[in-house]
Amino acid sequence: MGKVLSLSELKKEIDSLKAAGKRIVFTNGCFDILHAGHVRYLKEAKGLGDILIVGLNSDSSVKKLKPTRPIIPEAQRSEVLASLAAVDYVTIFAEDTPYELIRTIRPDVLVKGGDWKKTDIVGSDLVPDTYSLPYANGISTTEIVRKIRDFHK
Repeated sequence: MGKVLSLSELKKEIDSLKAAGKRIVFTNGCFDILHAGHVRYLKEAKGLGDILIVGLNSDSSVKKLKPTRPIIPEAQRSEVLASLAAVDYVTIFAEDTPYELIRTIRPDVLVKGGDWKKTDIVGSDLVPDTYSLPYANGISTTEIVRKIRDFHK
């Protein structure tokens, strides 16, 4: 079994991991152009438990959030995320938010980047152990895209 799983595959795996006493950490995002800020964040998130699951916004859900994106298709984004040592599993979700995904898998820890207030993190009402990790200043996909566009003007 690979690291990129459907929700039903992931649920079975999580049930087994929880039965073995593993602490499950969940985060989500678009991860459109993976950069050092993402890598640092994912390593830190993994440090909060035993297993890190990334809920990846599908192409259609990214478009709803950011009309000019994604730049990288979901299959490639999931492959890149799955290649990281800190990431144990990736699952793609098409909904506007990961709320139902979080409700289904019931992680022990919920994590987002520092640009999110803890009270605004989707699913924080379901997962009391919720964290907003420090944001890597000056490193963002939006900034990288802006630099590329400026370069080609």
